[in-house]
Amino acid sequence: MKLEIHNHLFNPSELIVPADTEIKLVIYNRDASPEEFESYQLNRKKVIMGNSKAVLFIGPLPAGEYLFFGEFHPITAQGKIIAQ
Repeated sequence: MKLEIHNHLFNPSELIVPADTEIKLVIYNRDASPEEFESYQLNRKKVIMGNSKAVLFIGPLPAGEYLFFGEFHPITAQGKIIAQ
């Protein structure tokens, strides 16, 4: 799965993934400043430097919704993963 950070926003802001399956999430930070992908529900936290990428493995996730946000811009950088 691919996720981008641009102008302090996650794109797409919703990712639909298969339930009960491990997912490789590649996060591209297109901004010049760093951002931190954080999710309490997924128990994940990763700083992605500006103009770089990071890889996270998540799951397998039971069906449901899992919120994430950008620690450095929590007002704008928000999203969720929907496992179904």
